Amino acid sequence: MGLPKFWPRPGTSEIQAIETSPSASDISVIRDGDLAYTVEKAENGSKPSYQEAAGAPVESKSPLGYHVGWLTVIFLNVNQMIGTGIFSTPGTILNDTGSVGLALIYWTIGFGLAVAGFCVYLELASFFPNRSGSDVVYLEQEYPRPKHFFPVTFAFYSVVLSFSSSNAIVLARYLYQCIGSTPTDWQLKGVATAAYTVATLCVILHNRYSLWLANILGAVKVITLVFISITGLVVLGGNVAHIPDPGANFRNAFEGTTSNGNDLAVALVNIVFSYTGYANAFNMVNEIKNPIPTLKRNGALSIIIVGLLYMLCNIAYFAAVPKEEFAKSKEISASVFFVAVFGAGHADKALSALVLLSAFANLLAVLIGQSRVIREIGRQGVLPFTEFWVSTKPFGTPIGPYFLKWLVTFIMIVAPPAGDAFQFVVSLGTYPQSIFHLALAIGVYLVRYRLKRLGRAKQTEFKTWDVVLIFFILLQVYILATPWIPPEGGPYAGSVSFWYATYCVVGIGVIIACGIYYVIWMYLLPRWKEYQIRPEVLNVDDTGSITHRLVKVPLAEVAKWDEEHDEAGRLRQRHAAHSRRSSQGDEGEPKVV
Repeated sequence: MGLPKFWPRPGTSEIQAIETSPSASDISVIRDGDLAYTVEKAENGSKPSYQEAAGAPVESKSPLGYHVGWLTVIFLNVNQMIGTGIFSTPGTILNDTGSVGLALIYWTIGFGLAVAGFCVYLELASFFPNRSGSDVVYLEQEYPRPKHFFPVTFAFYSVVLSFSSSNAIVLARYLYQCIGSTPTDWQLKGVATAAYTVATLCVILHNRYSLWLANILGAVKVITLVFISITGLVVLGGNVAHIPDPGANFRNAFEGTTSNGNDLAVALVNIVFSYTGYANAFNMVNEIKNPIPTLKRNGALSIIIVGLLYMLCNIAYFAAVPKEEFAKSKEISASVFFVAVFGAGHADKALSALVLLSAFANLLAVLIGQSRVIREIGRQGVLPFTEFWVSTKPFGTPIGPYFLKWLVTFIMIVAPPAGDAFQFVVSLGTYPQSIFHLALAIGVYLVRYRLKRLGRAKQTEFKTWDVVLIFFILLQVYILATPWIPPEGGPYAGSVSFWYATYCVVGIGVIIACGIYYVIWMYLLPRWKEYQIRPEVLNVDDTGSITHRLVKVPLAEVAKWDEEHDEAGRLRQRHAAHSRRSSQGDEGEPKVV
């Protein structure tokens, strides 16, 4: 197979031609060794981008419209960050860190992680400002060789781990708490499935209205956290008679701090979970007018809002609830706070209702963002039934990705046991994600290097400070390394009843499975069946949806195919009128992969 050439040495060369249509053209191609770049531009007001030709083609006009304004950018991020984490995990984080002081430091680290990660994503978006899907696009362009390796790997990961079961389960738990009932495991799973089904139907039926609904619910959850914060400050000021010593937890704040690496790693995983979503708006880049300035202002504002509210809410929790009691609260931290301040009754039930709305808004935001990721994977051509993933008909929404999200989440709700499922599912999703985040951050340097070779290094609208980029890289290394440290009490004394590092092994297993599948699909089967895989550009429908479709070209016809198509899979202009192998599905075309 040979080693992938990430650092091509020959000089660059440019072939000029004229763009005529998405599927039949001789567009400008810039060569750099074995890499070929096309100049792409969209109608979202962004600058032209230089992307490696193996990547999915840019949709010049977004088939999903341009409904993502500045307010939606804020609430796309806020709704995913403020899901159930701040209501459910502070008690777990306190239990893992052992002290109030270290818990607050960890929340501060989480804020720093979000800021650093946001800067990394913003620079990558400035490289490719005309494609939605964030991670899938950036990994595709950072690591274009071996061809389709990262698209296949990330697609496999996204399909297998594309679930939102943890938030759906917490939503169901709060619903039963709101009505004052204790559910069985299957009742909990049934309600979680019903809630996720309703959320999925909302985003399928109308794109713009689902964004509006998410914005409204996002405002409700921000108001809820502001209320908790103000209540905490009132308590801390000594104005609640039945809490005589609200500063007790802040004296000797570091008393009880753990030195166990496993506990600290689990706490950081939960912090990462609570801040996940700072990059959600980057999934919608091609639906945002003037995306980089809009994201820079409003995406940063969303992180500041969430970081400030997280710190104030934690201070409120620690002011009202004794440390020992709060550390045992696990997934119902906010409820413990409300009972301590207002007593059991209507106030506690009102909080449960507000958390319900917050969790539902989170489901909407994650569905909307992840649907763009899965759709972009489909546009790369690495999934079967390409048109199913890419088409936005009949409602102007990506139904295929939404259906996949619903199906995988349904399986993950009903399959795992209810006890340890929450912690394991959260951890399982973050470990492979950290592997990809590490690759993503390192890849920024690769893209900078390639653009410098092309003479386009100064054309991007944002550049991350190296110290921020290195901090983000080191944090991903820490997240990947520390979970392997055994907990005190042995390998079965962690946060779950089974072996403490199970989620690490399963996460790595998913990545290895991706690599095995890639080798079989890209090398072994083509060699056995005597064909090569080539991309071609397909016009899916009249909404502007275009995609790559990977086809099997017999070895005897590869030379002719390459003569008739450019590196991106478009018919060259001089062959468009004569070739019967068009991306419209004419007779005689090679078999689709």
